[in-house]
Amino acid sequence: MAAIRTITPMTAAARLRGYLADPSKTLMCPGVYDGLSARMALREGFDCLYMTGSGAVMVGRTVAQYMQAGVAALHLEDQVQNKRCGHLRNKELVSEEIYLSRIRAAVNMREKLLGDIVIIARTDALQSLGFEACIERLQKAVGVGADVVFLEGVETKEQAAELCRRLHPTPALYNAVSGGVSPNISVAEARELGFKIVIFPSVSTRQVVEGLSQVLRDLKENGALPKTSTTPKNVFELCGLQEAIDFDTAAGGSMYTNGV
Repeated sequence: MAAIRTITPMTAAARLRGYLADPSKTLMCPGVYDGLSARMALREGFDCLYMTGSGAVMVGRTVAQYMQAGVAALHLEDQVQNKRCGHLRNKELVSEEIYLSRIRAAVNMREKLLGDIVIIARTDALQSLGFEACIERLQKAVGVGADVVFLEGVETKEQAAELCRRLHPTPALYNAVSGGVSPNISVAEARELGFKIVIFPSVSTRQVVEGLSQVLRDLKENGALPKTSTTPKNVFELCGLQEAIDFDTAAGGSMYTNGV
């Protein structure tokens, strides 16, 4: 009887924790919105990707599903369910008690499933409650089990540096939104300020909107597609064509014997 081969790969969460523990590393995470944009970012060599999207029961269920899917981390915030972008005005917050219950629910589910998913505590309280209230909320979130802190809508570099100093040694995340309320800083600048993670949530969607709008305008005006160097095969290769060929060949299939 052949022996059963057992392989226990490192989880995405474990890899993320390794990055966070590396004093020389600051993660750069481009925002993606579907499988194609995710593959494009991975092709360029990014180590980590970011995707954006109640109640304690739903938080626990989401954590369980994310863990089963192999997600490395998620962040939970203190806005009401009908939330808005963190860089818009007049955001509504839940009470501190409800916010912390969300964090506890995530931590409890992680412990129940013996997982290691990284829990990021986000607060949007800066506009309405002020900086000190944000620090207090994040400190309490860390106290109930959050691994990383995220103050949305940081207004100045000095404020950003103070956040990292006050919450140290807990890793901090910076949200780089071009045209938003926060300073537009590079990953190197974020590292100097003390941040361990920098996300760029709108980098993919913004470029797609601009590029697709231009293509559609050209098509409408000229009645013909603009020239491009991207072929259908290029797109299929990005979507995993070679992996499909390798899998079929390894299984003894002949679907791709004559090429593609």
